[in-house]
Amino acid sequence: MKMKKTFMVAAALTAAVTLCSLALPQENEKPKNLKVLPKNISHDELISTMRSFNTALGVKCNFCHASQKDDPKKLDFASDDNQHKDAAREMMRMTNRINKKFFRHNDVMKVSCYTCHHGNEEPKSKPDAAAAPAATPAPGK
Repeated sequence: MKMKKTFMVAAALTAAVTLCSLALPQENEKPKNLKVLPKNISHDELISTMRSFNTALGVKCNFCHASQKDDPKKLDFASDDNQHKDAAREMMRMTNRINKKFFRHNDVMKVSCYTCHHGNEEPKSKPDAAAAPAATPAPGK
């Protein structure tokens, strides 16, 4: 009887530990193939950075990230198969150089993707044509 009671307590403890470990937040998978972003970037920082790219270029994730070979509906974030990913890395290096050279120690004034892209996939080489000013009546009329 005592043996059976000991077994039941041990089984209950094992079950409790297992259930508690399942309830703990799971650690996000570490990003792979980072060449410009810091290797120790947190998951939240990475997601925030990627969302800023989405906004700055007006694109979705598949603009830079290739589809998985075995499931084309999912993205392979580590893959370098999409040429836009290399272009994005070069642009990140460029903005890092500009910020380091011209805006060192200035957290307020920095260039970013949005500085040139303004929500467009490609930066515009010239401003949009300004709307013609409305005709104003001559004074006294």
